[in-house]
Amino acid sequence: MPSTKPFWQLPALLLAGLVAGALVGWLAGGRVMTGIALVAIVEILVLLIHILRSTQTTTTVDVSAPRKSRLLASHLRDLHATARQWPDAVVILDKDQRIRWFNRAAETLLGLHRPTDRAVRWPERMAGTELAACLDPGSSGLPYEVTAPGQPESQLSVDLLPFGDQQQLLLARDVSHISRLEQIRRDFVANVSHELRTPLTVIHGYLELLDPEDVPELAPVLTEMRSQSRRMGQIVEDLLTLSRLETQHEVTDERVPMAALLAIVHKEALALSQGRHQIALESTAGMDLLGSPRDLHSALSNLVSNAVRYTPKGGSITIRWQRTPEGALYSVSDTGFGIPAAHLARLTERFYRVSSSRSRESGGTGLGLSIVKHVLNLHQARLQIDSTPGIGSTFVCHFGRARLLPPEGA
Repeated sequence: MPSTKPFWQLPALLLAGLVAGALVGWLAGGRVMTGIALVAIVEILVLLIHILRSTQTTTTVDVSAPRKSRLLASHLRDLHATARQWPDAVVILDKDQRIRWFNRAAETLLGLHRPTDRAVRWPERMAGTELAACLDPGSSGLPYEVTAPGQPESQLSVDLLPFGDQQQLLLARDVSHISRLEQIRRDFVANVSHELRTPLTVIHGYLELLDPEDVPELAPVLTEMRSQSRRMGQIVEDLLTLSRLETQHEVTDERVPMAALLAIVHKEALALSQGRHQIALESTAGMDLLGSPRDLHSALSNLVSNAVRYTPKGGSITIRWQRTPEGALYSVSDTGFGIPAAHLARLTERFYRVSSSRSRESGGTGLGLSIVKHVLNLHQARLQIDSTPGIGSTFVCHFGRARLLPPEGA
């Protein structure tokens, strides 16, 4: 007879598996829901194998078979009840995008109804909602937020996972409370930044009126106070810029003449460097961009100013604008200190610093890369960072073909 584990052990094994799945999902980027779901699928398959083995007949009659069957049926009912009561919406879709099964949370969060919505194609059922496009190619494995159908005040985090024979598992979690907290944070930062702007301007104005030559013994103190007031003013301006970008959902598209913008960025880099670096500009794309001139200038110049600040004297910096099969890229390469791989994923977080002392010495605010990320998101572009400690870094902005325009007069 095939050996099987006693069925009374299954609940413990299932619980251990779900806990392990949650841990794996958390370690893989905080996606606890995804880890649990994947392990749950595997556990269901294991249970089906147990069913197959238990139904295999042999020449020996197993008198305990009825009891084992009852235990197995009980465990399957428990598993089904658990899935039904799961607080996150779970929907299983077949290869034709038809709804095969969903739990009670899907009824509440997604507006599904049983039995009328079973076997209905997802795109037709969700027509007119943000969820209708979640099955588009490229969306799988990329959690994103949408408004809950019929509930404009509710926000859902949706993830799509492929499994089995071209089937898909759709997971949705209510993140409305997180969205509200994020909005409170944005409002707080914007309000505080506005309130700080005026007093900082006044303080800086009075400091500029004081002449260090009139009080030589206070000259070092006045110089430091001026430097710090300018830095605080720049932090406030960057925070206001971030607050504006975070509340924007789209940009007013204008032609951005890249030849002129690159010349400005190059000139700004030379002024900031003051002859301490070799700064080269290589422009071969021969294309303009469609977007916000102010925001793109802010993002592109931020990358160059970072390179100047974190590249030692005598180093080289190269600014490139070139075509690619997918569109075009803007890159800034330097021979600076480089960044350890462990820090790369967090570089675009506000105020995140690889080296606090070095950042203070360079005069940066810790908000530049966060601004770059938000500007690129608004232009459907992405930021790629490659760096090797002791060798240097390359920051690349990838723009799609939809954002490219031939130069005027071409």
